[in-house]
Amino acid sequence: MFNTSISLDTLNSMSKGNMIEHLGIEFIEIQPGLIKAKMPVDHRTKQPLGLLHGGASVVLAETLGSVAVVLAVQDPKVETGVGVEINANHLKSARGGYVIGTCIPLRIGRKIHVYEIKIHDEEENLICASRLTVAIIPL
Repeated sequence: MFNTSISLDTLNSMSKGNMIEHLGIEFIEIQPGLIKAKMPVDHRTKQPLGLLHGGASVVLAETLGSVAVVLAVQDPKVETGVGVEINANHLKSARGGYVIGTCIPLRIGRKIHVYEIKIHDEEENLICASRLTVAIIPL
């Protein structure tokens, strides 16, 4: 499903100079049916009460889904994806360490992709469950 010839180094180098780098998101695994990234729970990603900000979880989820599109389309030089809808259920709080997002495709069609992204803490507690719908468009 996913083009695994793209290296983690390549994905992480594409993160320089944008929100992905700013929040400390790092891609850590690519397999044919999933992609994973981790994000620190620190001053960049916490809300004022010291908990992981729900918006930071959504950024991690949309980042994973957007990269999954690049890995899933037939030719990323000809077509790409744009987010149509994202939802997130914030199920548990996190106060420190890292959260790890895992993205799997639910549907990869010609015009629409749907991805499920689950975010866990380091103890494997489910922090957030998200779903991203992406429209495939020509470049």
